[in-house]
This record gives sequence, structure tokens and C-alpha cells, in this order.
Amino acid sequence: MSLIKTFPLIAKTISGLEDVLSAELLELGATDILKLNRAVSFIADTELMYKVNYSCRTALRILKPLFHFEIIEQKDLYDQIYAFPWEEYLDADHSLAIDAVISYTVFTNSQFVAQRSKDAVVDRIRDKTGKRPSVDLDNPDLKINVHLFKDLCTVALDSSGQSLHRRGYRKSTGPAPINEVLAAGLIKLSGWDSVAPLIDPMCGSGTLLIEAAMLAKHIPAGYFREAWGFMRWRDFDQTLWDKVKDNCNVLITNPKLQFHGSDWSARAIESAGENLRFAGLYEDVSLEVIAFEESEPPFEKGFIISNPPYDERIKIEDSLAFYKMIGDTLKRKYAGYTAWLISSDLESVKFIGLRPSRRIPIFNGPLECRFLKFDLFAGKKGQPISG
Repeated sequence: MSLIKTFPLIAKTISGLEDVLSAELLELGATDILKLNRAVSFIADTELMYKVNYSCRTALRILKPLFHFEIIEQKDLYDQIYAFPWEEYLDADHSLAIDAVISYTVFTNSQFVAQRSKDAVVDRIRDKTGKRPSVDLDNPDLKINVHLFKDLCTVALDSSGQSLHRRGYRKSTGPAPINEVLAAGLIKLSGWDSVAPLIDPMCGSGTLLIEAAMLAKHIPAGYFREAWGFMRWRDFDQTLWDKVKDNCNVLITNPKLQFHGSDWSARAIESAGENLRFAGLYEDVSLEVIAFEESEPPFEKGFIISNPPYDERIKIEDSLAFYKMIGDTLKRKYAGYTAWLISSDLESVKFIGLRPSRRIPIFNGPLECRFLKFDLFAGKKGQPISG
């Protein structure tokens, strides 16, 4: 009986979601989990690597480290990467792409690091085979990640290919749509139990609602995707991959959901409808074109999770009045609800006029945000719902 081979993996994520990702990886079966900065390392085998890529909601990509080395001078980068037997992973008639991330290192330009790393790999293959592999930044056969932190360089294979936030269901978008991984992370951070009624009153193209519905129905995060990086690796196991997908898909359920999405923009609601239809979730979500201040609660109580427009989507001179409107509407109409809002406009959110019971720091791209929880009491003697 042969032993199952295990190896380290690194799951990249958004700053602020490391704990959520760690919990998700533990639930999926990962061991030796270690929280890092915007990442989580863990031990897996090939089956689990496939499963994490297919099912994990809060990872951006899954990296498989190949080797590490120390950089004392700049030439070490080329020399050490050239010395690795890349011909065991890449044929001359295949393509590659290199993604470089640098911090506190002798190099000051990540593009230069990517270029020199590419030169080393290509030169190695040419010297071994007489031919040079090509570069394809969009759809390479092998995607390599080079990470430099101080004097340590880690070279890894990117098993995901395209970022895992590209779920495959988003067919239509509006301005500044929320990242799918961030949306899934916010839903998990909120403590929503997958049962309570859920509202997004500024839903845009519907990403938060779709991610919540997929969570409630146990639809894998990658269910609508068609390709991952590991599919082009030499050791790709189609039979094992089919088994992983079948084992995950058999867990899909179809509970009755109480979801409502609204937005002042008819175009946004049209986009949300298109995306929900593609994901097979259109019948689970009621949609409405209406401004939040004019809305009425569709359920007696429940959760509000929303990504109000901020910065690039709303003029700064309007933001104070906008957030005051949000607070007034919550106080007047949504007693009995638990509301969660994310915003990078840390001054304007004070004009909501409600004291948040939780403030969770998180990043939305380059924007430092707060994910704020508001318990909306039903009168003086009322109690907030849990969340």
C-alpha cells in the first residue's frame, strides 16, 4: 500500500480574511494550518488541492511552493531559478507566465523580478531542449509565482490559474463590483446562519446575494468555472478531479431562501437578474428597482449585508448626506434587523448616527475599509436578533 504524498500549499486571500480562510480550510480537511499576512499555509495532498480550488470561497489562489533560496546579490535570482529542473514541468512548445511579489528586498521593481525570472526559466528550457517556450500572460500552460520577502525567495506553481474570485457566474457588471472572495468573506464574517432572511438594499450586480445563496445551497465556489491551472500540469489526474467534483456536487441542496435585492439603478437590477439567471438562482431572490430611503422591509426581521457606493462611485460632497440617509432609513424602517455595511469612507460612516457593535478592518482592493455591524432594536424594550 503506497503512502499518500502530502506537500505544503499557500492560499492567498484578502487582508482581513485570514481567520475566515483558516476556518474554511480546516473544514475542508487541511492540516498544519498557519495564518500568514494575506495568506494561510497548510498541508494537503493532490485530492485536497483540487478540492480547495473547487470549493474554497475565501481564497484568491492556491500556490504550491517548489523551492526556496536566499538572495544576497541580484544575480542570485537568475542563477538559482535557472538551476531548477524546469524541463520536468514545462515543455518547450508550452507557454508560461510569471507573477512576482516583492517586499523589503534588494529589488525595487516587481516587473524586473518577473522578467529576470522568466529569462532564467526560458534559458534553462532552451539550453536543455534547443527551443524556447513562449510567454502567455493571459492563459499560460504553467503559471509561476515568485515571492521575495527580504532576502528569502520562494518559487511556487500557481495551481489556480486565474484568480479564484473569477467564479464564472458574473455575466454582467455595474460600476466597481465587489470582489466575489470579499463578498463571501463578508457573509462569513457577519455570522449569517444561511437561514435568516437576507437583504442587500444596494445590491449592484448581485454578487453578495449570489455568494450567500451559493453558501446556503452548498454550491461549490468553482461550480461555474471551467479551468484551473493544475489542469495543464503534467501530473494532472482527470479521474481524481472528477471524483472531487462529484463528491462536492452531491452535497448541493435546495432550501427555500428568503432573499431580496434592490438598487436605485434599473441597470444594476438588470445585471443582477442576468447573473442570478446564469447561476440558476433567479427564483430564489426577489429584485426591486427602488432607492433605499424609499424601500420597505420585505421581511419582518433578518440580515442586511451591503456594500454601499463609496469613493469612486459617489461624489465626496454627497457622501455625508448619503450616509445620514442610510442611518435614518435603518432607524425608521428596519427595527429588528441586523445590518452589516462595508465602507472605506471612515469619516462619512459616522453620519449613519448609529453606534456599531462591531468594527472589522478589511481591505477592498487598495482601500482600507471597516465592516460595521449595527443591531437595530425594535423599540426601547426590543432585543436585536443574533448575528
